[in-house]
Amino acid sequence: EVQLVESGGGLVQPGGSLRLSCAVSGFTFKNYAMNWVRQAPGKGLEWVSYIDGGGSNTYYADSVKGRFTISRDNTKNTVYLQMNSLKPEDTAVYYCNAGYWGQGTQVTVSS
Repeated sequence: EVQLVESGGGLVQPGGSLRLSCAVSGFTFKNYAMNWVRQAPGKGLEWVSYIDGGGSNTYYADSVKGRFTISRDNTKNTVYLQMNSLKPEDTAVYYCNAGYWGQGTQVTVSS
């Protein structure tokens, strides 16, 4: 059974940081590129970041470039999203995706 379990979300003040994790099971993790995607309240899905299977190539949406960093640990079957300098507009449910979806983790940026 494929499972993607996101964690690490929460409430943070503007300018703060969070680190999201996505633990994967049920498929050969190292063979899959991973994405982080988010959905803000009342809006559609927005792609945030991509990392290839080996972790060598990463891409970011312009809205998060320079503030977010995607990484992965193939020994732990986990992908991460380090989020710094958070803004209220980063408030969303964050999902990891590899053709499969997790349940998401809520990130709220508010003072």
